[in-house]
Formats: sequence, C-alpha cells, structure tokens
Amino acid sequence: MADTAERPAQSGLMERPPTPEEIDSAAHAATAIAVAMDLDGGLKVSGENGDPVSIAPEVGKLIIELLGHVSNGNMVTLVPVGTMLTTQQAADMLNVSRPHLTKLLKEGKIRFEEVGKHRRVPLTALMQYREEKERRQEQAMRDLARLGQEFDNA
Repeated sequence: MADTAERPAQSGLMERPPTPEEIDSAAHAATAIAVAMDLDGGLKVSGENGDPVSIAPEVGKLIIELLGHVSNGNMVTLVPVGTMLTTQQAADMLNVSRPHLTKLLKEGKIRFEEVGKHRRVPLTALMQYREEKERRQEQAMRDLARLGQEFDNA
C-alpha cells in the first residue's frame, strides 16, 4: 500500500498493548540508548540539518523508562504532572473501578475538584494517595513479619 490513505488507521499505545514487533523494537532501542548514554554521558542524536543535538541524561533516562514499559508489553500514557484527570482516568491509573474511586473521593481519601457536575482528580493527589497506600502496605508487611518472628520464637 503505497498511499497512506489506503492504510487502516492504527490506534496508539495509549489505547492498545504493543505488538510483538513494537515490543522487540522498544527493547532494542532502550538497550541502544542506554549504551550510548554510558559511552557519552548523555545522548546525542542528529538534528534537522544533521547537526548533533544533545539530550540531557535525565531526559534520556525517561526515554529508556518509557521504552522499558513498552518492551514489557504495557500500554503507555504520558501525563504531565499538573494534569487534572477524569474519574475514569484516575480509576484506570489505580487499577480500580470507577465506583470504587468515587467512594474514595467521597470518603476524602483522595483530593478532587468539582468542575460543573463532574469531579476532576489532580494527578499529584492521585500519586500522593498511591504512595501513602504503598507505605501502609509496606508497614503492614513489616508488622506481619515481626509478628511471625515473635510467634516462631515463642
């Protein structure tokens, strides 16, 4: 199919898992970028006129992380930090149902703003909730391990 109008429209990796070819490509690209960064202390690519363009190490690490997710077969969505999420987007990011997320919002466990009749969740509030939840889970595991040791010693 030479003409792009004849090609079927493909959804992006935000809407579908990567294909085996995309997974393979991402894995090879992540490795190549990591090696290039190790050798040069950063990443250099060719710009519009063939002039070298340096990519800062932190940006290169972000690219490698993104490619790593794709190479693991994950769908990927980039969300700027100041983003306001719909309840469905927030639920998807927490891997919970929208009704469960709505319950968390009503209980005051996650900060949100009302926009008209809709709720919007700041990404920062969602990440804060997730981090707090992870800390609570880790503490519960430590407590459980300690209790197990006490039981074994009794």
